Amino acid sequence: MKGMGMMPEHRRKPMSEINVVPYIDVMLVLLVIFMVTAPMLTQGVKVDLPETTSDPIQADKDVESIVVSVDTNGAYYVEIGDEGSDPMSLGELREKVTKILSQRAASEILVRGDEHVEYGIVVRLMAELQGAGATSIGLITESPLDEK
Repeated sequence: MKGMGMMPEHRRKPMSEINVVPYIDVMLVLLVIFMVTAPMLTQGVKVDLPETTSDPIQADKDVESIVVSVDTNGAYYVEIGDEGSDPMSLGELREKVTKILSQRAASEILVRGDEHVEYGIVVRLMAELQGAGATSIGLITESPLDEK
């Protein structure tokens, strides 16, 4: 018998190390993607809210509020939770709010009116919201900054 006892056979040891370099590359690419897309996720309607001192309204936890915004150009927007909308006319807004309230009658409506919008536009909006079946309408304002 050949080779018996003369030279020990050297077997290759299985490699038990994991090469993590490709995983680090993938992680860095994902990090860059999230850094670029994160600012795009926090879009909203730019509205300068009027400043006033008032007590905050205690919102009911079970009721999801509908936020209706009016910007400086008089365009209307409807936001439910994180879901926004495109600018719409007063008639389109009334139809949309009527549909929403037919599905969730207990929803409260909050109005975000830019402070530079005419008073009459906000009043007409609130009248349309009441006509659409809204029973609870509130106005959103900002607290004035404390000047020292």
